[in-house]
Amino acid sequence: MALIKSISGFRGTIGGVPEDNLTPIDTVKFAAAYGTWLKTNVHKDRIKVVVGRDARISGEMVQNLVQYTLVGLGIDVVDLGLSTTPTVEVAVTMEQADGGIILTASHNPKQWNALKLLNNKGEFLNAQDGEEVLRLAASNEVTFAEVDKLGDITHNNIYIQRHIDAVLSLLPLATIEAIRKRKFKVAVDAVNSTGGIAIPLLLERLGADIVTLYCEPNGHFPHNPEPLKEHLADICAKVVETQADLGIVVDPDVDRLALITEKGEMFGEEYTLVACADYILSKQKGNVVSNLSSSRALRDIAEKHGVQYSAAAVGEVNVVTKMKEVNAVIGGEGNGGVIFPELHYGRDALVGVALFLSLLVEKGIAVSALRKSYPAYFMSKNKILLSSGLNPDKVLAAMKEKYTNEQISTIDGLKIDFPQSWVHLRKSNTEPIIRIYTEAKSQVAADELAEKFLEEIKQLAN
Repeated sequence: MALIKSISGFRGTIGGVPEDNLTPIDTVKFAAAYGTWLKTNVHKDRIKVVVGRDARISGEMVQNLVQYTLVGLGIDVVDLGLSTTPTVEVAVTMEQADGGIILTASHNPKQWNALKLLNNKGEFLNAQDGEEVLRLAASNEVTFAEVDKLGDITHNNIYIQRHIDAVLSLLPLATIEAIRKRKFKVAVDAVNSTGGIAIPLLLERLGADIVTLYCEPNGHFPHNPEPLKEHLADICAKVVETQADLGIVVDPDVDRLALITEKGEMFGEEYTLVACADYILSKQKGNVVSNLSSSRALRDIAEKHGVQYSAAAVGEVNVVTKMKEVNAVIGGEGNGGVIFPELHYGRDALVGVALFLSLLVEKGIAVSALRKSYPAYFMSKNKILLSSGLNPDKVLAAMKEKYTNEQISTIDGLKIDFPQSWVHLRKSNTEPIIRIYTEAKSQVAADELAEKFLEEIKQLAN
């Protein structure tokens, strides 16, 4: 079992003993630390926080603990109940709230849950604010409110609809009508979480014929909830069986979007952002951003449209920071995370669905044909356990020295760009490992490049 504390929030497995797991005691402590941070930094008589959760079995318990801890601090709570990560982010700004908490462990298995912390812009805390919350969680610097100053809880179950309204407002009316006229048949796998509420509601508004698979928000994940090829055999088969135009897959908190072609094949989660960026850049010129471990295909699309591509360190908060710095019109991560700042600075599968369907009707082609129209890249993702005494920083420094004549980035670990491929080496903050991501023009080439660097790192220990 595990408990992980980071600047972006607190994540752990349910049950067990305090300090080793996300127990009720730990949940209260972390919520109190966040609430205390707000009270220190927000100078108002009444502070308001939006709270929502995915459909995990532990969600209701964790939400009650969090909300009543905030109430005990004298903070008012807007309870969204079952929701999505992007919906909570949107709700923070719509409510003019001072912060938000999303209760989700994202793609982790059902044993996990987490508190993800937002500021008053509906964005994840930056490193400085996150560090202060961590400090408060490790201290006893918490003062609860007297009885006459306790907070209130307001229940609001309309925000998924309001989120959908906001997404659709981004599209021209003619585009919405064209999507409705096309009458897409769409199969949806929402891994029995809140995507089973949000995605069908969005598709219904767009006139789609919906085939649902694992869309009951009961928290019993029928397969590994990370939307990767090896976990999605059922939805791939369902698309073919029902002759659907495409399949849509989201993770439990609906910030990642994976797509299935009409042939029951993966569109490739790396290409979700590529397709959405292709659509947006055809309408407005502007810069694009992804993290260093995302596909080179996005850079190629940016070049096709004559705009600048920039890379950020891995992590949504880093991508958002870079997007603001270069005034990007779209960005995200290669894990299926689309960030469209015209609505908000957060990964949003609902925005991704709307943009992708808009592109499909504009192109007038099948999903498989669209995929073939993009540059073909293949990835290999590996990790190496470092032997005792082998310092990861020294490993990265040695590899940088060896490849000093290549194009190198040290924004986040070490990325080495070759003419037809790249490798990204990152040390883990929680394990003695180095992650090795490679990309090339074929799967064989990507695998061979990964093996080459695995061997070179092993040789450093000899």
